[in-house]
Amino acid sequence: MKIHFIGIGGIGVSALAQYYLEKGHQISGSDLVASEITEFLKNKGIDIFIGNSAAHIQQDCDLVIHSPAVKSDNSEFVGAKSMKIPLQSYPEALGQLTKEYYTIAVSGSHGKSTTTALIALVLVKAGLDPTVIVGTKLKEFNDSNFRMGKSKYLVIEACEYDSSFANYFPKITVVTNVDKEHLDYFKTFKNVIAEFKKFILKLPADGFLVANKDDKHLVKISKGKFTSIYYSIRQKDAAKVKKILKIPGQHNVSNALAALSVARILNIKDGIIFKSLSLYKGSWRRFEIKEGKVGTKKIIVVSDYGHHPNEILATLISSREKYPSKKIWCVFQPHQYQRTYYLFDDFVKVFRKVKINEILITDIYDVAGREEKEINAEVNSEKLAKKINRKNIRYMALADAEKMVKEHIKSGQVLIIMGAGNIYKLVDRF
Repeated sequence: MKIHFIGIGGIGVSALAQYYLEKGHQISGSDLVASEITEFLKNKGIDIFIGNSAAHIQQDCDLVIHSPAVKSDNSEFVGAKSMKIPLQSYPEALGQLTKEYYTIAVSGSHGKSTTTALIALVLVKAGLDPTVIVGTKLKEFNDSNFRMGKSKYLVIEACEYDSSFANYFPKITVVTNVDKEHLDYFKTFKNVIAEFKKFILKLPADGFLVANKDDKHLVKISKGKFTSIYYSIRQKDAAKVKKILKIPGQHNVSNALAALSVARILNIKDGIIFKSLSLYKGSWRRFEIKEGKVGTKKIIVVSDYGHHPNEILATLISSREKYPSKKIWCVFQPHQYQRTYYLFDDFVKVFRKVKINEILITDIYDVAGREEKEINAEVNSEKLAKKINRKNIRYMALADAEKMVKEHIKSGQVLIIMGAGNIYKLVDRF
């Protein structure tokens, strides 16, 4: 089959494109901007177009799969429709695959990528040879977000935004937590909870729910005809997991306990599970540590994807635990005007609470297709820094923030570069 992907640079869409490529199909794809991911796909033999044009869709194309962010007036979407080529969104296409495999779907407001990675690596270590679609790049998968397996097992990251996970049919559903996230879509926390409940209740009678018992909102929606299994940082295994994990933070202990629960459902021996958990060194932009340099000064650089107040809190608490006596700098890029607007007070509380020496908040990353002009006019990083009202926290344009860090950071100090936008590119400048 000839399959074209619109928005192929997306972390989920790019993994699905690799799946079909491995299956022997002819793949092409487009994205608005070139990125590490589009370059990676090009090197794998996928035809990549930068920019959208109806000319990218050929009459002999069998299927067009598009990112959920693609609007119906997109030129390639319109072109495919006019040629009567079947169109599917990424969640719809992935949903079809979930019916063909014994699917383990990892959902939750936070911790999905790490938990998906941990489950996948335990299954690989146990010889279960899973196919994996994850929202980050793993060194163990040759810096890819995809692994092709030969068994019946499929491990996927199941995002709740746009109710994407409603398309999936798992046998095991993991829910790490339920939080006030994606309010641009859900509008209220009540709606978030309702959507997670719907997803949970899709489980068949012979299915399993693996749920975080430490989340009171989740516990309330965790009962059904399926088997519910709970994990908690208060369970006996937590101390052992904390001791062996290489990735810092209580939140990661919780993520690892979810993986432990899934592995036990599949009758994997504890020895294999704990060995796998102990070997995991983290993934792309998830507390990713590297040695940085500013002239002759050697520093520690941490790249992190945290963009929700609770993720930021978890990352910065973990940072202070890992580096108790070091001076820590943080450059944070808020992700999306709508998120910053809806969770403004939560951002203020978190930044007032954390024990980080210097925090520079740079301009909000504008998410194309997911913003509203009225809200964009209401909120900005300068207002956020002013409201936080702490001497060590200030607003700075990205170039100025880079300059300030380079001028004042000393050898042995820590620099955290945090956000879900293009802020990660700053890592290469240190």
